[in-house]
Amino acid sequence: MLENSLQYFLNAPFWELTAVLLSVAYVVLVARNNSWCWPAAFVSTLIFTIIFYDVSLLMESLLNIYYMAMAIYGWYRWQNSHFLTAENSLPVITWPWQRHLLIIVSMSLLSLALGWFMDNYTQADFAYLDTFTTVFAVMTTYLVTIKLLENWLYWIIINSVSAYLYLQKGLEPTALLALFNIVMCFIGIYKWYKDYQQQQQQQQLPTPIEAG
Repeated sequence: MLENSLQYFLNAPFWELTAVLLSVAYVVLVARNNSWCWPAAFVSTLIFTIIFYDVSLLMESLLNIYYMAMAIYGWYRWQNSHFLTAENSLPVITWPWQRHLLIIVSMSLLSLALGWFMDNYTQADFAYLDTFTTVFAVMTTYLVTIKLLENWLYWIIINSVSAYLYLQKGLEPTALLALFNIVMCFIGIYKWYKDYQQQQQQQQLPTPIEAG
């Protein structure tokens, strides 16, 4: 696969390769808590919207329209001083496992319902898997904008399924991007967890008045 993919990259359509490279930039920047991840996300998802529509991954195409909107919201939230800490950054947060269980069950049921509709009433390929990645990615993208630590765990599953879908549709550079994203998820959760621990330690430190 790697040899074929490298050859494919040499002859890849310009726009797909551009979208892949911008997506790489997005993942690297978001793992580093850099707000410039959002402009990169906006342009890459604009391109992917067209690409996925062209290969009949309709839910993936709709998903990327949503990504474009969330890129705008993410830029606003990460830049707005109302949401920032004293260190001028958006704090990393966590949710209890009960909330995640509720999310997983509800999103899975929604995926089944939408997958059935797409399978029976549209020309979408891989309707159930395509819908699964779309539904969970919609939710997880929002979790990135609010800097929820556990978002990276969701992305590991989403990107694993997406890599399979892209390979089946002959989008090898995009499949490699999904595999790259999985690696970056582990880096991202490590980096964000360190930031979260630092936040907790800083909250436990006494203020100058308390210390005096």
